[in-house]
Amino acid sequence: MTFRLVGTKSNRAAIGARVTITGGGMTQFNEVRGGGSYLSQNDLRIHFGLGDTTSLETVTIRWPSGNAETLSNIAADAIYTVTEGQGITNTQKYKAMK
Repeated sequence: MTFRLVGTKSNRAAIGARVTITGGGMTQFNEVRGGGSYLSQNDLRIHFGLGDTTSLETVTIRWPSGNAETLSNIAADAIYTVTEGQGITNTQKYKAMK
């Protein structure tokens, strides 16, 4: 599961946003970090490995502006674009690899 965050009140790249997921008996969190090393940039999307879990109970996003959003019953195996204050604005399903 991957989240691409777009800030509106916060910075557009959502650097500093913290995403906490709960589902399948586990809780994980990660933050959007900028930079990388000299003349490079890391992917700004947040990726979570879920194993056999097929959906998440909650996804909480704490934006750098101080706002928080909670999403419920989110299916796994997708890339979600979440825009600050608007919730999920785009979903792309992962394609199965053969």
